[in-house]
Formats: sequence, structure tokens, C-alpha cells
Amino acid sequence: MSDLYSSMIHRSELVLGPAAMERISRARAAVFGVGGVGSWCAEALVRTGLRDLTVVDSDIVCPTNLNRQAQATARNLGKSKVEEMRDRLLAINPDALITARHVPFDETTCGDFGLEGFDYVIDAIDSIKNKVLLLERCVAAGVTVYSSMGAGARSDPSKIKTGLISDTSGCPLARRVRRLLRQGGVATDIMCVWSDEHPVAPAVETLCGTGACVCVHDRTSFCDENAAGAVDWCGMKKQVNGALVHITAIFGFMLAGLIVSDIAARTASPGDSLTESQ
Repeated sequence: MSDLYSSMIHRSELVLGPAAMERISRARAAVFGVGGVGSWCAEALVRTGLRDLTVVDSDIVCPTNLNRQAQATARNLGKSKVEEMRDRLLAINPDALITARHVPFDETTCGDFGLEGFDYVIDAIDSIKNKVLLLERCVAAGVTVYSSMGAGARSDPSKIKTGLISDTSGCPLARRVRRLLRQGGVATDIMCVWSDEHPVAPAVETLCGTGACVCVHDRTSFCDENAAGAVDWCGMKKQVNGALVHITAIFGFMLAGLIVSDIAARTASPGDSLTESQ
């Protein structure tokens, strides 16, 4: 363990104790979706002391990401979100093992991730179809998964909660995910972060999602090097909602907190163990 890492985790260790920090340091986790929620979750995990993290996302950094995504800056527009996230995390802890997978999680790739090899999976995927697929696969693999419900179109941080998806209310996304999981025969309840604040409709008109926004057409300004592989995810949405960083980041931090809290609880339970990955 390097001197830098020992210093970095010192304040966390004062809260959690050395035994929990040891377990955090050797836990393996994956964050699927590194947007406004997943990027802050990934950063919180590494800053807390987790050293083996896989980040998965097929998107590139867009100007509209600047208001809420940890890795997005005016200098990396058009770059891979996961590769920029990896570089940011390695700048925090150069000794971390950060694996960046610039691919979507979908029906064509879902068998390529070895989910059973992770101690924890974070679902921060926007696509409902792929979100449900990830949750189904995690349950089948027996891996602990924590899921983000709808963080968009909300502004009140006091409405954000953690709980089982069966107990959620006031979240249209959670309602749809619950129904699809039930239809897929998934009986396992899933812990999630959600808000019971009613989502608001967009306050102004937007070109996002219409195929006419700058993210799709102005390739010369920031998307040239990724134009061949870029996917217009906004264009696949029925409606593009607004999002605020103080909401999406809290969702991400609370997801990270679920992992930290679970490890702390396991530390207090004799005989429980995490994967010996390092």
C-alpha cells in the first residue's frame, strides 16, 4: 500500500476503521453508466478507497454534460466518457485499477462483462430496456446490485431516498422498472436510490432528441474523432428531461454510500467475506 493511498484514505479510516477500509480496498465494483449519476458514484468510490473499478458507457462527452457530469470539461468534448472518467480517477489514485469499457450494455454485449466476478454493480443506465437487462443479469449472477431510478427533472434534494424498489412511490421510472422485472420473473427485490418528487416537464423547448441538436450535427467542433462510433442516445428518448448537478450527484453519492455501508456492515459480521481480488 503506497504512502499516497494511506494518506488518501486516512479520513475515511477515522470513520470506518481499518478493517472496513481493508475490505473496501480489495472490493471489485462496476459502474454501468457514467453520466450525471454514475460519474459521481465512481469518483466517490475511488476517493473512499476502492481500488478495483470498472466503468462502462458507450457515450461521448457532450456540451450538455458540462452542467452535471464529473469528468466533463470544455477541454474533452467528443472524448469517450469512460476513458475520461478513468483518467480522472487515476489522477486521484494513480495506483487504482480502473478498467474503462467504451461499449453499451445491451443484448449483444451483456455476456461479456463477467458480472459474477464483481462484489458490487451500480446501475446508472438511462435506457430502461438495458437497465432492466442489467438488473436481471445481476440477480441471476448473484451479485449485489444497487440501482438509480429517475434523477432527471427534479430539484429538491430532500426528496431523495434509498430503499427497496418495491417500496418506491412517485417515480415513474421505478414504476416501469418494477413492472418489467415482475414480467421477467425477477422475484428478488432490489435496493435503489429514488426521489418521490414529481418530475417537472421541460421549462423550455429543446432540440435535444430531435436529431437537430449540436451534439449530432456539429461534428467539427468536438465530435470528429468519435463521429464514426457516436450514438445519438438523446434521439432515442421519448422526451429529454432537464437535470441538475446537486440532484444527480446526490444520487451518485448515495449509491456509493450503499456500497460503503454494506461493506462496513459485513465487516461487523464474522465469517462474511468479499472477493479476494488483489
